[in-house]
Amino acid sequence: MSNDKLCQNYQLEGKNLDIHTYPDPVLTKVALPVTEFNSELEKLCIDMLFTMYHAPGIGLAAPQVGKSIRLFVLDVKYKRDVIENDDGSEDYKLSGFQPMIFINPVIKEKIGETTYEEGCLSVPGVYEEVKRYEKIVIDYQTISGEKKSLEADGLLAICLQHENDHLDGIVFIEKLSPFKKNFFKKKLTKNKKNNKAI
Repeated sequence: MSNDKLCQNYQLEGKNLDIHTYPDPVLTKVALPVTEFNSELEKLCIDMLFTMYHAPGIGLAAPQVGKSIRLFVLDVKYKRDVIENDDGSEDYKLSGFQPMIFINPVIKEKIGETTYEEGCLSVPGVYEEVKRYEKIVIDYQTISGEKKSLEADGLLAICLQHENDHLDGIVFIEKLSPFKKNFFKKKLTKNKKNNKAI
């Protein structure tokens, strides 16, 4: 199946994968290129999209689910509506899916500068302003191995840069000032140790 077919006919299916959180070592490794374009890769993409939508997030890279390969999925346009149940609890209705899949991406052009408040599924509870390029051109492959190029700006460009960083072993807190970076690294490492002890 091609990227286009999977993404145009997307149905919310698959299974939830475990999302690895900082400072898990898989998040600081440089991921390896994808060399096999097969049904296993397609299944991973479907499961990653399912996991991303339910997290909920707008992007998810393979290292975040423990796979150190150069692949990420994203969707900056879907809707997530809160539905209140009779008992006062809340559910969510997801709709308007416009998933995108990027394999072996390479950012070719970087134009301008912007800042955006980012969060990350692997760094829960942390939201900080990050400097990014305003506009980029990215080359990538589809799940069938086809080579494509995309010009992006706005939230899409920011998300592409954030997810591409994951493939180079960079979590967004690395982009912060030395003071903030050290503060969050210590806090997240401490939280991880405390959680393991429970």
